[in-house]
Amino acid sequence: MRKIVVGAFVSLDGVMQAPGGPHEDPTGGFKYEGWVPPFWDDVIGAAMDDTFSAPFDLLLGRKTYDIFAAHWPFVQHDPAASDFDRLNSDIARTFSRITKYVATHSPETLSWQNSQSPQRCVT
Repeated sequence: MRKIVVGAFVSLDGVMQAPGGPHEDPTGGFKYEGWVPPFWDDVIGAAMDDTFSAPFDLLLGRKTYDIFAAHWPFVQHDPAASDFDRLNSDIARTFSRITKYVATHSPETLSWQNSQSPQRCVT
């Protein structure tokens, strides 16, 4: 059996959110979305590199899946493009390649490649 390892960004007041940009998730009137990037540094980067260096899959809730699926499949991969970012391109390729297990009541709506509901994985 594989381990489930949680990688989460949590503020001191208990807000858990990805390191995305402004307007990522204003649920419940939260107006400080995108709070992680200003604090990103080499230490955080090294920890993230370590986290993603071993083989992994993603276990996502439906809301996080929807946010990821609206972003990562559309990241620019052309180095000549003005909006190209090597790190984001690498992350996007990795996230598209790996299996994404999504806790959802609507597995038929999982359109991002290699996405499935855990209920479909039970043998």
